[in-house]
Amino acid sequence: MSILINNEDKTYTLLTKNTMYQMKVDETGVLEHTYYGAKMEYMDMHYAVDCIMGTSFSPNPADYPKNKWAYSYNQINQEISMAGIGDFRLTSVGVRNTDGSFGAEPRFVSARTEKGKYSLKGLPAFYGEDADTLVVTLKDKVYDIYFHLYYGVFEEYDLITRSLVIENKTNDSIKLEKALTLTLDMPNGTYDMIYFHGRHTRERMLERTRIKHSQISVSSMRGASSHMENPFVVVCDKNANEEYGSAWGIGLVYSGNFLISAEKNLQEKTIVVAGINPENFNFEVASNDEFVCPEVAMVYSNEGFGKMSNSYHKAIRNNLTRGKYKNAVRPVLINNWEGTYFDFNADKLVAMAHEAKKMGVELFVMDDGWFGKRDNDFCALGDWVPNENKLQGTLSNLAKRINDEGMKFGIWFEPECISEDSDLYRAHPDYALAMKSRAPQVSRNQYVLDYSRKDVVDNIYNQLVKVLDSANISYVKWDFNRHITDLYSVALPAEKQGEVYHRYMLGLYDLLERITSKYPDILFESCSGGGGRFDMGMLYYMPQVWTSDNSDAIDRLKIQYGTSFAYPVSTMGAHVSVCPNHQNARITPLKTRGNVAYFGTYGLELDVTKMTEDEKQEIARQIKEFKSYYELIQRGDYYRLISPFTPEESLYCAWETVKEDGSEALVCAVRYETDASTAAEYVKLKGLCPNKLYRINGSKETYLGSALMNVGMFLEYDFITYPSRLYHITLA
Repeated sequence: MSILINNEDKTYTLLTKNTMYQMKVDETGVLEHTYYGAKMEYMDMHYAVDCIMGTSFSPNPADYPKNKWAYSYNQINQEISMAGIGDFRLTSVGVRNTDGSFGAEPRFVSARTEKGKYSLKGLPAFYGEDADTLVVTLKDKVYDIYFHLYYGVFEEYDLITRSLVIENKTNDSIKLEKALTLTLDMPNGTYDMIYFHGRHTRERMLERTRIKHSQISVSSMRGASSHMENPFVVVCDKNANEEYGSAWGIGLVYSGNFLISAEKNLQEKTIVVAGINPENFNFEVASNDEFVCPEVAMVYSNEGFGKMSNSYHKAIRNNLTRGKYKNAVRPVLINNWEGTYFDFNADKLVAMAHEAKKMGVELFVMDDGWFGKRDNDFCALGDWVPNENKLQGTLSNLAKRINDEGMKFGIWFEPECISEDSDLYRAHPDYALAMKSRAPQVSRNQYVLDYSRKDVVDNIYNQLVKVLDSANISYVKWDFNRHITDLYSVALPAEKQGEVYHRYMLGLYDLLERITSKYPDILFESCSGGGGRFDMGMLYYMPQVWTSDNSDAIDRLKIQYGTSFAYPVSTMGAHVSVCPNHQNARITPLKTRGNVAYFGTYGLELDVTKMTEDEKQEIARQIKEFKSYYELIQRGDYYRLISPFTPEESLYCAWETVKEDGSEALVCAVRYETDASTAAEYVKLKGLCPNKLYRINGSKETYLGSALMNVGMFLEYDFITYPSRLYHITLA
């Protein structure tokens, strides 16, 4: 049983395979958080968080227990923390009441369990009939404002999800000035936070810092989760690593502005909050209406980061991504963007498809430049009408020509943006987000469409449907190449402009739900200037994301390594591109480019008509090899072996994927630095059966699994720049 209700202790305990999460209704009706960590036999854990010592200038609630002078909102481990009522720590919810007062004091009303995982109206969320749901309802002491806490328990994955629905049953509107989903008080201790910062072409760079008394925050105010930060962090023991120590993963299932913040407070306790960024957020909830907060997905591991990551990987693959392609073998594709940019016609594309097919490529993707008068990035976004002069006929005819080469056909869209030089903008300039009193800012020569408006979303939906119905299209790359500025919607009154950011996301999710439901046989891939919106929210609608516009294999070591902390290999778009690389001019062996791209959704991003015969043969070999390892790579347990973020420890980056039963593994090692008189390096493998014998790449020699895991495997060294090796580990 994954949910235990003890009415005598007034505790609610969530149990997964290896973890336990507990909350308790105290004597005043406050829902206190008592424990989240390793699984134990049941007991009431309130003793570990009870308010014993007081702190100065921490007020008592009006109805505090008179025998507990230390009882204060500023000290209680609250399951939902409220601003404005004496809690001066990080709080998650701020309510402006009907009379203008600020604050709420939720008290317990009821709790119930449901079979299966809850869903969220208008928002992405994990799903599953095998999961269990706990719903705890609280009500403000004064006003008829209800707080419904939803918990989803995925026992097998050690995954606990959480959301919050705020319901207004008063006779007037209330305002939410803050509506974060998560308040989490950590067990006593000293913790680090790992987060993943970056920029365009350098996403998800791992950084680790100690949580101290000042707040540490990871956030975005760009209208997207962004290249610069990612809505996922790890809070961990100060000595935790890949195999040892406690680690709490906290991920937000949301693609817009977010905040994850932590601090050590006056009581030397660490508190974490996560949810929608409260900056420029002010949301009116009408009488008898409700506000739904995005979901937070949490995983605890007492065996380090590796176990935590694999829990997320399995849950995302099986219970977040949806549709035909979530576990299907996906086609090897070629995208023409870096091969042609805007300079192409139908004959050029068909010639590329013809050569690519010979090498085993299965899907041809036509990127930007096929619509309107789009020969550069100054115009035509919003005019989703094929340019039949450039395509030398209809889109349907081009698709047929590609199909006749034996390949599927895919297409690129950027449906959320609009060019000033476009028919749509000339007809509807109000469709773009723009302030009345200021000239709008331009980024990449484009504006952002106002997706808070249903009529704008409907217009784009109808345009996309017309295109997708006109040809045999098997794949869509959905791009978003600028962030949101000029935050003003002409469709909302002045007092509701603080709702635009979130309403934009609701409009986007509505469009994604409609378009992906209408075309279940199309493989959708998310992109935002590469990895600018690589988050769990987008993965609910599209099973893969273009990991970065940077396709350089050596830079990708860090990018894909950081991404792997939360997101599985099967979600990472990864392609082989030309050298010198278009992003950094690096020259890398074609074999290394392939080996790195294997651990993603392997594809090509170059002009194959300009390749040598040797290069074509190498790509054909890679495609055959990638397909032979496909299930092992995409579905295996993933382990990070040597980090590219610690060059002082090794000249290699290495990772491994292993069948769940330990019978087979694939290791990739890439050497990113060269030196003279190099020393021998060994890598310790993971996930093998300790007492079984293994062979490496079919050799005669056998190695005990425990030896490979405790002593390691020798990394062979090719005397070239940026060498790489694959090691196939099989039972002897």
